[in-house]
Amino acid sequence: MKLKYVAVLIGALALCLSAQSIAAEHHTAQALEHSAMATAHGQDGHADQLVKHAEEGLKHAEAAEKEHAESHVHMTEAVKHLKMSIDHGKQGHADVATKHAEEAMQHMRQSIPQ
Repeated sequence: MKLKYVAVLIGALALCLSAQSIAAEHHTAQALEHSAMATAHGQDGHADQLVKHAEEGLKHAEAAEKEHAESHVHMTEAVKHLKMSIDHGKQGHADVATKHAEEAMQHMRQSIPQ
């Protein structure tokens, strides 16, 4: 009887841990998607749309940053570059903002577990 309870407990623990991993990957995917859209808008010179997508990407990148323990350094760099992208986009510097959004995407990709 005790063996059944132990097996159920171990199964529940494994499920919780795998759910956290899936959530982290979801946030990274969302951050990449919004950063890509920010980059595209920046290349077209649409600083206001760049800011909108970079801010949304930043929310997901920050959430992923907390969930990616082993890849924390890359997500921290991604967050830094997205913040710089937003700052430059608000100043109308679409070219500089685009470069920071691209750099953020590189770090996000590096944070994904292989």
